[in-house]
Amino acid sequence: MSSATAFSRGANLCSTSNRQGGAPQRLSARSSRRADLRARGIAPEQMLSSTPGSLLRPGIDSPDSIKGQFERLIRSSQDSICKAIEDIDGTKFHEDAWTRPGGGGGITRVMQGGNVWEKAGVNVSVVYGSMPPEAYRAATGNPEALKDKDQAGRVPFFAAGLSSVMHPHNPHAPTMHFNYRYFETEDWNGIPGQWWFGGGTDITPCYLVEEDMKHFHGVYKQVCDRHDPSYHAKFKKWCDEYFEIKHRGERRGLGGIFFDDLNDKSPEQTLEFSKDCLEHVVEAYCPIIRKHMNDPYTPEQKEWQQVRRGRYVEFNLVYDRGTTFGLKTGGRIESILMSLPVTASWLYDHQPAPGSPEAELLDACKNPRNWV
Repeated sequence: MSSATAFSRGANLCSTSNRQGGAPQRLSARSSRRADLRARGIAPEQMLSSTPGSLLRPGIDSPDSIKGQFERLIRSSQDSICKAIEDIDGTKFHEDAWTRPGGGGGITRVMQGGNVWEKAGVNVSVVYGSMPPEAYRAATGNPEALKDKDQAGRVPFFAAGLSSVMHPHNPHAPTMHFNYRYFETEDWNGIPGQWWFGGGTDITPCYLVEEDMKHFHGVYKQVCDRHDPSYHAKFKKWCDEYFEIKHRGERRGLGGIFFDDLNDKSPEQTLEFSKDCLEHVVEAYCPIIRKHMNDPYTPEQKEWQQVRRGRYVEFNLVYDRGTTFGLKTGGRIESILMSLPVTASWLYDHQPAPGSPEAELLDACKNPRNWV
């Protein structure tokens, strides 16, 4: 199946353009959003017919700066990870690229309706802008940050990242998510500029296979140990805490690593850690997919997958800091919501049978385990 066919077939499932009057509705929505962005001082996206060489501001940001090095890292990682996924699936990613007049832009790659993945996205984003103090608090996860500065205007910032979510068709093949990002703020109202890195890779199976979890978590323990022996235990715990769906008392999945506001070492050292993490996404995830992508499954197992995807949606829309930050800073909506699955389910008061494989997975989501 060609990438265009796969993408358009999946898009037709949810696009308003297939309903009578859909195209005018879509144009109206776009016009409304552009007006909203202008009112907030944010330049609308300008879609491109080809991928730009760089999304940094020419003549302002040095290619040798941390900004420049990080952009090259996420661009090359997008290429290599997409290539590995395409090799397994046999379907090509659809690509959208855009810039903004004030600098920055993005490259979204989505595979929808593939042979192995129902939906997979790998997105580069480079953003220059200013954010209100509440968005700064969302970005840092600190509800008290800049509380005395709410009336002092907007905080100038630079942010760049590579984010991905992959939802396979087969309920025995796990969903995987990663996000690695770099953030800078400029000097503002007497507050010195700051920089930090954030990121992580986590896995969300519908069925627990202990051997798979030992492999996935083992890869990232080795990555962490190469940079700091304290990292893995700390970032594994952080991941379990971050991905808790608090209103249900369970985690979205079975964890991995997660870190944010990381600036305890030099920018160069932390950049190398992020690079090592990105370079091991394929090694951690793809062997598990190859192992399970053709497993037989029942309608009941597919139904359980849909229920677990519902939990995925709940976390992303209610708690995820990246989603909140993107919405507060005028990010491209299609790229922000790329993480959501095509299909999900909310069955009323659904409880897995005691002793079932579904109950075992749910127990592991409620009571995080050490896999390595």
